[in-house]
Amino acid sequence: MKNTGASRSSRQAECEISSSQPLSSSMEDNVAVVRRIFSNDGTLRVRFIENNYGTTLRCCLIYVEGMIDRALLQNGITKPVMDYPFKEEAHGNPAELMEKLRTEIITLNDITVTTELDELVEGVVGGKTVFLLDGYAGALNISAQGWETRAIEEPTTEKAVRGPREGFTESLLVNLTLIRRKVQNSDLKLVFGDIGIRTKTQTCICYMESLASPEILAELQGRLARVEIDHVLDTGYLAELIRDEPYSPFETLGSTERPDTVVGKIMEGRIALLIEGSPFALTLPYVFVENFQAAEDYYINYYFASFNRFLRVIGAFMSISIPAAYVALITYSQEMVPTLLLLSIATARLSVPFPTVVEALIMLTIFEILREAGARIPTSIGQAVSIVGALVLGQAAVDARIVSAPMVIVVGLTGITTLLNPRLTGPMIIVRLVLLFAAFFLGIYGYFFGLLGLVIHLMSLRSFGVPYMLGVGSIRPQDIKDTAIRAPWWDMYLRPAVIGARNMKRKLPGKKAGGS
Repeated sequence: MKNTGASRSSRQAECEISSSQPLSSSMEDNVAVVRRIFSNDGTLRVRFIENNYGTTLRCCLIYVEGMIDRALLQNGITKPVMDYPFKEEAHGNPAELMEKLRTEIITLNDITVTTELDELVEGVVGGKTVFLLDGYAGALNISAQGWETRAIEEPTTEKAVRGPREGFTESLLVNLTLIRRKVQNSDLKLVFGDIGIRTKTQTCICYMESLASPEILAELQGRLARVEIDHVLDTGYLAELIRDEPYSPFETLGSTERPDTVVGKIMEGRIALLIEGSPFALTLPYVFVENFQAAEDYYINYYFASFNRFLRVIGAFMSISIPAAYVALITYSQEMVPTLLLLSIATARLSVPFPTVVEALIMLTIFEILREAGARIPTSIGQAVSIVGALVLGQAAVDARIVSAPMVIVVGLTGITTLLNPRLTGPMIIVRLVLLFAAFFLGIYGYFFGLLGLVIHLMSLRSFGVPYMLGVGSIRPQDIKDTAIRAPWWDMYLRPAVIGARNMKRKLPGKKAGGS
């Protein structure tokens, strides 16, 4: 085993050393080095090409099967090279011949010249086709990529009754095209890079140059440059690595699958981060009130949108408060409960052997198990399992005198209100448990102390230098017109303070465009 590991390490070291060397003028030597680097890789293809006019032109193509478009390869490279009537060029200067191939014969657009082996290898693993010419100490990296991608469809995590029905896919170029279609302006900037020491995952920072803060942009680029990780498969990797307050349960980076949401954010001065292979885009800075906003809010009547947001805010508060308040009142402060209701609860709990807090923990755990099971099993039966499981287990627990009927109502109402804010599901679970234990040990005082601690924690958070509670408690009218309520579009003529500080005006204030 030791000998095998040593030989594998020596081969890896040999490949790493050889990949940093310049290319040879011998095509056979270059091909041999590439074959050695890609040893045991059955998808590597090396195709030698000869000219139909019988010249001494010797060249070859190197690519990875499954990552290239065969039609582009055949019509853009192979056929033009084979059918071109070379004469004295085939015996002349190899550098001039390669330049002629690049500029006149090969018909594809994106072609770069490289003289380093590491750039050649990066092109091959990136899906490009490498063109080698015998006698020339270099190669052409030709973009002829083509692989199957998922069709554009409505995101399942952010469905909307009204508005665009398209969502991001796993293809970065497709996602950027979806954004470009909505923002046809040269002010939209796309800055590419890569991350991941081994995967070299392509990233793209998307922003409006005249709106985004240069300080926030520089901070984002600095954090990305400091990331050291082998591989990145989703934006969730980066969210953990570059976020503020990594130990807080609250997300300080937004995440969305909707192109219209991304466009709306960057039009307010925010920055979007997309990567190859992930349908989720990160948006920053991210503030607390965005947890209660939905894309559909901006497509429906502002009265109804404001009402929906108000329900989400109330739902979040009820989700973290109901179990803790119930335990505090029943355990310590029965005098605060109406007499008839207290008698009803006491009667229901006569045969229950557990304290109220244990009841709550049992039922909350069962609900979270059902929620997770419903999310993981196939969609066709997920909803049925969640509903039937909740009804059967809840009724069985009451009949078996394990829990009381009022506790089933409390936990059911808690679960329903949690579903109003899917972005806050994780934080609300943690905060709910903290408040529950605080109420159990200190009663109603513990509940209020827990709420006070939550407010202090939220007020202390930052997202790339922007206060996390931006817009909450602000005395500036424009700061609260897109928070717990959604003001009419004609009245939101300023962008959010701090985020859109470079260009505050969406439009000049004035009357709406409709009739008087």
